[in-house]
Amino acid sequence: MFKLIKKDTTTCARTGVFKTRASQVHTPAFFPVATQATVKGLTQDHLKEIDVDGLLVNAYHLFLRPGTEIIKKCGGLHSFMGFDKTIITDSGGYQIFSLERFRKVSDQGVEFQSHVDGSTFFLTPEEAIRIQLDLGSDVVVPLDECVKHPISEKGARKAMERSIDWAGRGKEYFDKHNQSNRMFWGIIQGSTYKELRGECIEKLLPLGIKGFCIGGLSVGEPEDLRYNMLLFIDEKVPKECLRYFMGYGKPGDILEAVSLGVDLFDCVVPTRYGRTGTAFTNQGEITVRNANYSQDTEPLDKECSCYTCRNFSRAYLRHLINVKEMTGTQLVTYHNVFWYKNFMVKIREAINCGKFSELKDTFLNRFKEAKGNDN
Repeated sequence: MFKLIKKDTTTCARTGVFKTRASQVHTPAFFPVATQATVKGLTQDHLKEIDVDGLLVNAYHLFLRPGTEIIKKCGGLHSFMGFDKTIITDSGGYQIFSLERFRKVSDQGVEFQSHVDGSTFFLTPEEAIRIQLDLGSDVVVPLDECVKHPISEKGARKAMERSIDWAGRGKEYFDKHNQSNRMFWGIIQGSTYKELRGECIEKLLPLGIKGFCIGGLSVGEPEDLRYNMLLFIDEKVPKECLRYFMGYGKPGDILEAVSLGVDLFDCVVPTRYGRTGTAFTNQGEITVRNANYSQDTEPLDKECSCYTCRNFSRAYLRHLINVKEMTGTQLVTYHNVFWYKNFMVKIREAINCGKFSELKDTFLNRFKEAKGNDN
């Protein structure tokens, strides 16, 4: 499942490897988000060229459209998408947070009103697992209640205890119906309350899981509270278990989280930023659609070897974006996903060589200075 390879001597950063039925993933790693069974702006050939390690796919949205039956009929997500590496599906738990106006939560599950056609459906913990198994993902996660910040300790406890109950029900269903060597990972809830996070971890461990998703963070809490929670989770989760921070983050955030023991990330940032003409470079973020790049003959990043940087100037990319040619945002998106992949490779190499702190300090200083110079 997960094997720890190297532990940094001055931080909690570590490298490892986990193997699913689809592929082997070296950590720390980053999975692009493929909400609707596609990474926005990129083809499957692009993903192969970049050599992405895996994808996070949204089970809730695919349940609504096109429906699990058609995906199952097409042979599951791997065949449906034409993607042969690891696929993780979420459960619908984040939609409890993001679609607050369209749901009602009870101990039995969640009643959702579809944002597509207004119809209602009831999602139980068992149904959430059934959907993911039907989709054919490699890693499934239980239905959980993700709460916003701030929230009272009483409110956070209620959601945490409900999530633990749902995890147990989901795991029971998974054990009865999993016939294809898939993985079941738990989700740690408890908001910014250490006692609740610790209790959640203790009650998930008897389920026999080896992967822990970190939920309910990066939902509005201050950075210091977030980092305190990550440090606490690193201390409480067994070292042989993988830690997966769902929905996080930007490069600086990833470095901080890696230093606190996180192994795996997913986030829409590289693709969403690409669609607005913002590129990540080793010198900082640049918004290439801005006027100061209209005559800039340099690539997005001189240190990048991706297809975009090898072939096109900032001036050309700005032109495409400003005349609303989709190729422009696609090329920036390609660069961003490639850049993130390479960024994670550098992090792993630095940890293995005992130079992670040096990489972190150098990168953050350089990235911060250059970001402030973009107009």
